[in-house]
Amino acid sequence: MHTTLILTVLGPDHPGLVKSLSEILNQQQGNWTESRMVHLGGQFAGLLQVALPSERVANLKAALDVLKDTGLKVLIAEANESSASTDQLKVEVLGLDRPGIIRDITTQLASLKVNIEELYSEQRPAPMSGGMLFFAALSLSLPQGISAEQVQTKLEDLSDQLMVDLNFA
Repeated sequence: MHTTLILTVLGPDHPGLVKSLSEILNQQQGNWTESRMVHLGGQFAGLLQVALPSERVANLKAALDVLKDTGLKVLIAEANESSASTDQLKVEVLGLDRPGIIRDITTQLASLKVNIEELYSEQRPAPMSGGMLFFAALSLSLPQGISAEQVQTKLEDLSDQLMVDLNFA
């Protein structure tokens, strides 16, 4: 029997960090199935999904605990496999940067019980003005009874207030 775990990894970034993680996982007969990793503000931040034989979970946890010596913090949670199929919607947001954009968008999405599956955001230089633009790409999971058109209408009502452009796919 296999167990699927989600690892959250945070600590000072340095060469070889991902290699260390992969070696520990390999030693425990684990399979690296999905990940998102990034360098932010001098720190390494990563999310990693792994599958391994259930009897090796305790050994993996002990092996990962050794990484504390390098300043790395690892949080481990068992994955919750969801079998409910829902409609998906992708949204891109682009506009002048200002505090509160994510809060305003997520408030609208939460009011519809829409789940954010993935969120990527960054600041980009504005080509003409020299200011900063805010960009976000969201992958959304829609609950039963909520259509992509309803989400689009709700966010478009907000886009005039936020002064952002929205693209839907």
